[in-house]
Amino acid sequence: MSSISIIGTGNMARTIGARAVAGGNTVEVMGRDRSKAADLAEALGDGATTGEWGTAPAGDIVIIALLHDSVVPVVARYGDTLAGKVIVDISNPFNSTFDGLAHREETSIAQEVAKAAPAGASVVKAFNTIFRHVLEKGRPDVFLAGDNAQAKASVEAFIESLGLRPLDVGGLRMAHWLEGAGLVTVGLANHGVGNTDFALGITELPVRADN
Repeated sequence: MSSISIIGTGNMARTIGARAVAGGNTVEVMGRDRSKAADLAEALGDGATTGEWGTAPAGDIVIIALLHDSVVPVVARYGDTLAGKVIVDISNPFNSTFDGLAHREETSIAQEVAKAAPAGASVVKAFNTIFRHVLEKGRPDVFLAGDNAQAKASVEAFIESLGLRPLDVGGLRMAHWLEGAGLVTVGLANHGVGNTDFALGITELPVRADN
């Protein structure tokens, strides 16, 4: 099992934290408001702890569960305390009308995190294509992207501990397209599907004997 630190105390932090604890992982919660972090850790139970905001996270995997415009500044704030950690960015940088990304360049929040992170840290994009309640109640596929194979392997093992299937889409440059896929889920929710009770996934054909 994995040692996880979650920076953030919102709904996604709560949902990932709950699945992490249920999967037998060690969970630390860190938030600007220590009382909120302590309340979340208590709600998660099973030995979940509260970390001090801005200090070195205890977990080997650090999940940044914040709104997209806070992610890079917080990584920069933590600075060298993140050296050697696997940083997981779950954010979606949607524009105000939810029909485009907040950044127009071919970049991503995860790629910008990699620029701000200290040497020795690895960045993985994951979980951003899944609506929170689907992650809480369902078994969605989890797409991930990153440049470091060992970091991705550790995140994949964590995802599997949640009872979910990790699917590697490639290097960190693919995080831009994962953020686009997150935008596609919003478009489907507003139009083709008409609700948020779904997740993007992969359907594989059975292997044929003549293949």
